[in-house]
Parts: sequence; structure tokens; C-alpha cells
Amino acid sequence: MDITALTIRPAHPDEYEALGALTAQAYLADGHLDFGADDPYLAVLRDVAARAAAAEVLVAAADGKALGCVTYVPSGGPMADIARTGEAEIRMLAVSPEARGRGVGETLVRECVRRSRDAGRTGLVLSTQTSMRTAHRLYERLGFRRTPERDWRPIETVPLLAYMLTL
Repeated sequence: MDITALTIRPAHPDEYEALGALTAQAYLADGHLDFGADDPYLAVLRDVAARAAAAEVLVAAADGKALGCVTYVPSGGPMADIARTGEAEIRMLAVSPEARGRGVGETLVRECVRRSRDAGRTGLVLSTQTSMRTAHRLYERLGFRRTPERDWRPIETVPLLAYMLTL
């Protein structure tokens, strides 16, 4: 895949199901769900329509194929977990296995940064699992810094690490 051919655009309703499957598979394949295929969070990962109704779901595509997606929360609402007033948030970044290591995730994150700056946000925040080390390296390379005071647990067994990029 030629990264220059990659386009970032809003998700279309007719691809919500496929994007939900892509996201769920990325989390499952990498072992990021404590309860595997029985994890209740899978339903949330698959429900792109609900995310798109409350935030912006962005797709990275090349040659007509979706290679990754991210939920961008521009300013609060039901999809914001840790964003404060004036901040945007990134949720559920996922890249298909065949597109990994080719800059798809980075391009999606950079688009969220661009949108946040254009909207005059003061920061861009995200939560990530302790096991998502590849994602941690990406975020740190792009200037995000750990904000341990915002770490939290959606359920007792799932500690989430918080990161922030000051804009």
C-alpha cells in the first residue's frame, strides 16, 4: 500500500458494520479484551452507528478499502471519557492486520490532532490499555505525554492509562 494514496474521511453508514468488525477484530487479535470473544466491550466496539451519532468516526482508506478507523470526539458528549472543557478526545483507534506498520494509525491520529487544532481545542486526550505498547510508542512519538492523574478503570480489572497532547 502506498501511504500517499491513503485518504481520511468520515465513515459512511453503509460501512459501519465492516468498521465495527475491523475494530473488534483488532482488539481481539491483539489480546486487548480481558474476556476474549465473550467480552461485553465487543458490542461497544462493533456499534459504529452509535459512535457516529455521538462523535465523528474517521476512516483511513486506500484503493476503496477501509484500513483503519478512529472515533474523534471534538467536544464532550457521551463518547468523552476523560476530556475536559476545551479538549477533544480520541477513542477506539484500530488498524486492520494487513495495514499495520504502514502509517495508517499515525495518519488517523494526525488527522485528529489537525481537527483539534483547527477547532481551537486546548488539548487532545485519550485512554489506552496497559497492553497497547505499540500505540503508546506512537502517541509518545507524536508528542502525547502520560497524564497519570487521569488514569481510570471502566471496570475494576481494566486499568486505562491517560495521555494528552497540549495544543
